Amino acid sequence: MAHLPAPGPAAEASLTPGRGAPGDGGPLPPYLLPLTAEAGANGQLAIGGVGILELVAQVGTPVFIYDEEHLRRQCRQAREAFGPRVAYASKAFLCKAMAALAHEEGCCIDVSTGGELAVALAAGVPADRLVMHGNNKSEAEIEAALTARVGRIVVDSFDEIERLGRLTGGPDGYGPPPSVLVRVTPGVEAHTHEYVMTGQEDSKFGFSLASGAAAEAVRRLRHPVSGVRLVGLHAHIGSQIFALESFEQALGVLAPFFAGLGLEELCIGGGLGVPYVAGETAPGIKEWARAIREAARALGIGEDVVISAEPGRAIVAAAAITCYTAGTIKELPGLRTYVSVDGGMSDNPRPVLYGSGYEAFLPRAVRAPRPRAVSVVGKHCESGDVVVRDARVPADLAVGDILATPVTGAYGHSMASNYNKVPRPPVVFVRDGTWRVVVRRETLGDLLALEA
Repeated sequence: MAHLPAPGPAAEASLTPGRGAPGDGGPLPPYLLPLTAEAGANGQLAIGGVGILELVAQVGTPVFIYDEEHLRRQCRQAREAFGPRVAYASKAFLCKAMAALAHEEGCCIDVSTGGELAVALAAGVPADRLVMHGNNKSEAEIEAALTARVGRIVVDSFDEIERLGRLTGGPDGYGPPPSVLVRVTPGVEAHTHEYVMTGQEDSKFGFSLASGAAAEAVRRLRHPVSGVRLVGLHAHIGSQIFALESFEQALGVLAPFFAGLGLEELCIGGGLGVPYVAGETAPGIKEWARAIREAARALGIGEDVVISAEPGRAIVAAAAITCYTAGTIKELPGLRTYVSVDGGMSDNPRPVLYGSGYEAFLPRAVRAPRPRAVSVVGKHCESGDVVVRDARVPADLAVGDILATPVTGAYGHSMASNYNKVPRPPVVFVRDGTWRVVVRRETLGDLLALEA
């Protein structure tokens, strides 16, 4: 096997997030593949020492294939960069195997619903290593977090403060007061898609700093009868952010407020972007952490303050590829060539939701030129069911070929649906020449099991 070239130094993206320059017909850039990706003498792709075509022949398509070593390295890097309070943002990708892996590599885990909480606990993650998020936590979800004694609860609304007070003040109690952080909306508009901006004033998340809501939330949570222990502030300005200046700007807004509170923790959230297409580059986790720490110290935030973050996409996105089978190739002379695959918006809704860009390639010829322009589309009854609108593929792409999209480790499996009653794909981890199914493929029986 020949190792594919490593990516060049990280840099700020000069392209719109999710939108790279049109491909020039060259081979797939190797930096878009998982860390252990290799090309054999025959040009076929292997990841984690496992031949992808041989794997797909056994598990079928569509399938998410994750490089376990890539996941572990990224988790370790986050832990080393931010310390023991860094939390993997599980909304990016969660199953029991991923939760266990993140915990084994020293990360806390950020969960945002009762379902994510249940999966993390079922994976054996100690509750004190969990951070509970959510802009509309139900009483049942808060009670579940209190019963489990999660490590941190990030408070998002005045209604939640009331629910916490009611539950923690009950006759039975939940042991020691839970540790909480206040989610602050800093009023920073990160340069990303409007649907994944969360730090601006007009947001469903958190307490506005400018309006005084954040100060009022702190006051209420510090009241003797609040039933909680306020330990810090939390802010999250958005997702798929390439410019580190956006995080530094958020810190600049937060620092004066934080300085007068005497709190021990400040979490800057997640949102670090990753390259999806040729021509995009992004800062790495270490560079991100260094910029945040330097900005914090320059703003007078002391060394005794725990500065943490919640990377998700940056850990898992590039760790996976999705493999499909090309079922139909439809040429419309003078217009476009459509390549239909056996998945689509049910396993990757990001192109439909955000207009996100992806690359496409053939695992049988991972280093081959890609001169042919096509649109890779799914099998769903929607004209908008597009996987890669302007894809470049080898000239000899044919029906029956395995076609893959890289950088699908985040928000593919986690956002998958059963639209058109299509069963969701399995998830496979590869490492050291072996593979294991960590989430099995759904069956028609699964789809029918919930019917009354």
